[in-house]
Amino acid sequence: MEYLDFELPIKELEEQLDKCKIIGEESNVDVTETCQQIEKKLAETKKDIYKNLTPWQRVQLSRHPNRPYTMDYITAICGDTFLELHGDRTVKDDKAMVGGLGKIGDQSYMFVGQQKGYNTKTRQYRNFGMANPEGYRKALRLMKSAEKFNIPVVCFIDTPGAYPGIEAEERGQGEAIARNILEMSRLKVPIICVIIGEGASGGALGIGVGDKVLMLENTWYSVISPESCSSILWRSWEYKEQAAEALKLTASDMKKLKLIDEIVREPLGGAHIDREKTFTTVKNKISAHFEELKKLSPKELVKTRMDKYSDMGVYNG
Repeated sequence: MEYLDFELPIKELEEQLDKCKIIGEESNVDVTETCQQIEKKLAETKKDIYKNLTPWQRVQLSRHPNRPYTMDYITAICGDTFLELHGDRTVKDDKAMVGGLGKIGDQSYMFVGQQKGYNTKTRQYRNFGMANPEGYRKALRLMKSAEKFNIPVVCFIDTPGAYPGIEAEERGQGEAIARNILEMSRLKVPIICVIIGEGASGGALGIGVGDKVLMLENTWYSVISPESCSSILWRSWEYKEQAAEALKLTASDMKKLKLIDEIVREPLGGAHIDREKTFTTVKNKISAHFEELKKLSPKELVKTRMDKYSDMGVYNG
């Protein structure tokens, strides 16, 4: 188990609890009362820490190395029914963008999402979850296929941004993302987007236009990361906490600004603490929103989606 800086008090108490239990097992001393006291203090400490998280701490939790990624959600939700599809039919198969067909119950869905790696080797293989233009073109190909066969689309968003390399720009990174935004806005099937980790910049928007946009509690969604914002405004990364506060990037901020539709609660401590509970919650949310969206005709679906995004940013002083 890995701990973040602000979680160190929890680590200390858990270590104390483990030592207390070992003493009880290895000797005749009754440590039941002591263990109960530590457990009580541990529960209170967890509640105090996680109920008062700063925006920067939520950013840290969204990047936790044990946090589940897109393929973890798809595998847990679909089981053996998932069939991964590859390639954009133009350049290559982008490993940072995954997608394919899967089922929740008897309903088929087209799943699309960014995938990060679990260790150094797989992070390089997945390009740290930063897709190239062919990744966004693959995503669009899959979404258009879903539209053809009247299959709803589910997008899992978790990226530090689209890949900013020279070769990505040469192959039309901006155009690929802009094309996805245009095509998703008029896709004639339901689209449900779920931000499961980092939702950074155009890299997130490239698969982020949906009828329903959900955010897990400890995720963020913004035009720029706190570190990059800090380096631009203050010429230093030292002000990243101040930048995170100013960017209004948390799920509660997004809901308040009416940029997302729902906040999905996580287990106390984050999605990685109880993965199965998180997977079940997300699965149920997807099914519930689809049941609502399937009542709309394709024409109503597109109009509602267009109106939703047209209304964003409108301010009546």
